[in-house]
Amino acid sequence: MTQYVDGFLLPIAADKLEDYKKLATKAAEVWIDHGALAYWETVGDDLDGEETRSFKICADAGPNEVVIFAWVVYPSREVRDRVMAAVMEDPRLRENAEMPFDMKRMAHGGFKPLVVAEKK
Repeated sequence: MTQYVDGFLLPIAADKLEDYKKLATKAAEVWIDHGALAYWETVGDDLDGEETRSFKICADAGPNEVVIFAWVVYPSREVRDRVMAAVMEDPRLRENAEMPFDMKRMAHGGFKPLVVAEKK
């Protein structure tokens, strides 16, 4: 069975980061409860490579925005599809009606692993 990964890239206003963290903490619990193996939310820290395309540019982040790079790991694509359906119906994520970011500016995609190396 091959694992599967959902990836997310989004800009968020720096002054909304604490609100986003609360939402992401709840989301992590929901995803794990429904079967995800791992849930990561990270905030950009070192994004200005000289010879590479910046995550700020990829996320179309403005001067007062930070970049969130997140991913969720599942046992398989089939489990991912089941988990995502359950997550979308979970009432815990509907408690906050107002999102602290613009969903239309978020990039999301599902990925099949190409190379996986982990320290045991």
